[in-house]
Amino acid sequence: MNKHFYITTPIYYVNDVPHIGHSYTTIAADTYARFKRFSGENVFFLTGTDEHGQKIKKTADKMGKTPIQLADNVVIRFKDLWTKLNITNDDFIRTTEKRHIEAVQEIFNKLYKKGDIYKDKYEGWYCVYCESYFADLDVGKEHLCPDCGRKVDKLTEESYFFKLSKYEKPLLQYYKEHPEFVMPQSRYNEVTSFVKSGLKDLSITRTSLDWGIPVPFDKKHVIYVWFDALFNYVSGIGYTYDKDKFNSIWPPDVHFVGKDILRFHAVFWPAFLMSAELALPKHIVAHGWWMIKETKMSKSLGNVVDPLEMIEKYTRDAYRYFLLREVPFGLDGNFSEEAFVNRLNSDLTNDLSNLLWRFLSMVEKYNQGLIKKVHVEDRYLEQEGRKAIENIKQYMNRFAFNEALEEIWSLIGKTNKYITDKEPWVLKKKGEEEELQEVLYNILSSLRLICFLISPLLPDTADKMWTQLGFLGKVTEKTINDINLDTEEVKVEKKEMLFHKFEEKIEKEEKINIDELKKVKLKVAKIISCEEIKGSRKLWKLKIDVGEENLRTLAAGLKDRYSPEELIGKNIIIVSNLKPVKLMGITSQGMLLAAEDKNNIKLLTVDGDITPGSDIH
Repeated sequence: MNKHFYITTPIYYVNDVPHIGHSYTTIAADTYARFKRFSGENVFFLTGTDEHGQKIKKTADKMGKTPIQLADNVVIRFKDLWTKLNITNDDFIRTTEKRHIEAVQEIFNKLYKKGDIYKDKYEGWYCVYCESYFADLDVGKEHLCPDCGRKVDKLTEESYFFKLSKYEKPLLQYYKEHPEFVMPQSRYNEVTSFVKSGLKDLSITRTSLDWGIPVPFDKKHVIYVWFDALFNYVSGIGYTYDKDKFNSIWPPDVHFVGKDILRFHAVFWPAFLMSAELALPKHIVAHGWWMIKETKMSKSLGNVVDPLEMIEKYTRDAYRYFLLREVPFGLDGNFSEEAFVNRLNSDLTNDLSNLLWRFLSMVEKYNQGLIKKVHVEDRYLEQEGRKAIENIKQYMNRFAFNEALEEIWSLIGKTNKYITDKEPWVLKKKGEEEELQEVLYNILSSLRLICFLISPLLPDTADKMWTQLGFLGKVTEKTINDINLDTEEVKVEKKEMLFHKFEEKIEKEEKINIDELKKVKLKVAKIISCEEIKGSRKLWKLKIDVGEENLRTLAAGLKDRYSPEELIGKNIIIVSNLKPVKLMGITSQGMLLAAEDKNNIKLLTVDGDITPGSDIH
């Protein structure tokens, strides 16, 4: 069998419904899978769900369901969303499936017999939300997770450990020899730095939980979620039940992941694979988070974007376009519906949709919808198209989806300008028929190429264009090469605009009710001290008096606006009941309030002296 080009998403937790983050990773993977199919690769694209672990058990208990009932319900939502987003995955793996359980147990046995797994006692801190273990130094005096800021639990229990420390040097050597292993570069640097700081052996089983895969030779132990989950990439392609299939697909060419799970994929995962004597993935590509006004989306804050609502309101291709175009893949991005609509109206409607409609209208008016065979001397658009193809290949192969779209839109702009410069309406009026036919032919050729180029990124739009341009079937590399415009006449058919302007005014301020407002506790706080935070260009470390026994610590992004002398002694207003978060190694216990315009940031302060800790009404 020919080697497949193997692409994966992470498997998604079933303790919550799918949101923008899930859709972003999956759309990126789908776009790359489509691009590789167009490039002639035999693609295998896997996604799925992670259904074990304490977090899922707790969520199910709260809902009065068993974990498998919860999983069954949520899996339907994921599969339904992928269908509605036109995702082209070849398989969907669930960690509760027999094929996955058997693969994990077989590999656990193999690594145990090899001596890379041993039994010992675990003592330390565990974050249920992140499914991660931490040392005393990591959680600090407040016992907060360094990743999510939530309270961690103290654990002492028997556990099986994986000898992660054994693979510290092999990992560093592999990173050195394969700098393309982790992308982008900033994430590569992050991973290598983490491993250089030293690796400790990893607890990979629990005895205090029964929702998971049992250790095959010690049934009181359940395999810890990350050892379980990561091997979905193995179990989903036939590891225990179809060796020929497995050998034709393994190793993965690209793992698409969010930056929050990069460590598990770029450190733990390759170490597990080295131990299991399996080839390592070629690329692990980590993207950033989508945020609202610089704040990470979360269910508790009520600022999560629902993909289903967006595609029902604006179409799925408009949604794909915004996510892929708005920010470079790998960086954090800010989501706003206003920015979304601006992209829809400007790029998709004004540029692309109007270009196609303008062309079809001219051909219908001047030629009864027919593009005739002509002798072409003007090769400007053809040459620009060839340049675009080469550039786009490079962008796509380094996962720069936004740059690929910028290149396509540059070609769209050049085609629009070509029409303006050539003035077909003037040529028709003057009776310059030969030149008119050449101009129309060149526009059709350019639109056909644009249709081909956008197909991996905007598949619905490409299909609609393809049909209206007069071509049969769906746009593929084969169909575009099968059509020879130099020898065949084409009959275009104007049917519908690709996109329409969205005129509805976007509500910029989300309305809340009085009960939601009552949840926010505002208090007066006096700034006692202001210090540097090592490595931060924006943050001051403030000690504030909120009328409590101990001073609170606050990380505030005011470094470029206020000096320590200007801050110390001020009576500011803070949100006192905000969950603590970790910023640059500092646990920030609250959030100060400030007003901001284009040029200034001004703190909200109290007029005169008042006791620290006083409530704001």
